[in-house]
Amino acid sequence: MKRVVITGLGTINSLGHNVNESFDAVVAGKCGIRDITLFDASEYSVKFAGEVKDFDPTTVMDKKEVKKADRFIQLGIKAAKEAMLDSGFTSEENNKVSDELSPRFGVISASGIGGLSTIEKNSVVCDTKGPRRISPFFIPSSLVNMLGGFISIEHGLRGPNLSHVTACSASTHALSDAVKTIALGGADSVLVVGAEAAICGAGIGGFAAMKALSTRNDDPQTASRPFDKDRDGFVMGEGAGALVVETLDSALARGAKIYAEIIAFGESADANHITAPVMDGPLRAMRAAFEMVKSNTGEYPKIDYINTHGTSTPVGDGNETKAIKELFGGKENCPPVTSTKGQIGHCLGAAGAIEAIFTIKSLNEGIIPPTINMINPDEECDLDYVPNVARKAELTTVMSNNFGFGGTNGSIIFKKFIK
Repeated sequence: MKRVVITGLGTINSLGHNVNESFDAVVAGKCGIRDITLFDASEYSVKFAGEVKDFDPTTVMDKKEVKKADRFIQLGIKAAKEAMLDSGFTSEENNKVSDELSPRFGVISASGIGGLSTIEKNSVVCDTKGPRRISPFFIPSSLVNMLGGFISIEHGLRGPNLSHVTACSASTHALSDAVKTIALGGADSVLVVGAEAAICGAGIGGFAAMKALSTRNDDPQTASRPFDKDRDGFVMGEGAGALVVETLDSALARGAKIYAEIIAFGESADANHITAPVMDGPLRAMRAAFEMVKSNTGEYPKIDYINTHGTSTPVGDGNETKAIKELFGGKENCPPVTSTKGQIGHCLGAAGAIEAIFTIKSLNEGIIPPTINMINPDEECDLDYVPNVARKAELTTVMSNNFGFGGTNGSIIFKKFIK
């Protein structure tokens, strides 16, 4: 199987508009969760979220094009541009890949919901003003796969254009799909982009109605508290993450910086409940990734750190903790595990891409971000969560997990590249 590596990174989230700014803030334990400003949330039971602040879409799109793209697409275009520049495939002067590379350069996009605010807005227009007042850009602006559509046009990517909508596992599955596509010869390079912007009335109201969100309105910055005993639900976040994936041969031939090698991935279904997780599904996803490594190397990987799904929900965090302990054969054998959702909230379909970037940055910089807001230990959550303060560490092989509604699970393993 062809070896596949990461050569470009890009992100925008509630803590920063680029990779370095975001990761530095995450490591410092800063929190991007504040009162909601994107809409009037005064009558809602939840009034806070991890919003992207001060984002001007005209910095990455022509002003005339902005109205054709929902906010999730705009954020995705921003992250994609950074990743492509970082990879060296494009430049500030030329935003498109070469004609020679274009047919073999794909894009795989991901989002859990897509253009929810656009759907909400046009539904209201239809109901109050009639169907003739619906925007002609409504449908293309809100479709999940239009994230990849806009980006393929922007960068001249004429290879496979695919899309994943597997809830909060979407970006992780998009990364896995990129590996499959390259390994099977469908493309030489793939730009993976996950984006989400569901901080709107329907998004906050819908998740609040499910009792999935924290209601800590009096102190938003401590509301997302993965693995803490007093966790009461996740906090909505928004943002985008983009990663350039290519063959090792291609990266070496062009002298690209190699952030990490993707050595395995695992996917599974709970087949149990549409929203309530069980231990078996996540465990089998992680175990499948382990088995993939063993089939290629003859032995299971030694994992130095796991960036968990860790949403700050009472059931989910305990469930993932149990699955990790089962995978490693007991608490004493488990590596440090953390969740960065305390810092930026849960970015739904974009979570996997953003967290993969944080995990890869940890691998490269030798530092594990903290799990912030860990104040009261939970007897059920008894692993080393690197509480509240980042930790320097020698990291060689790391793993990132994401699980979604519908019982869909994904796990991916990155390894430091050594020539």
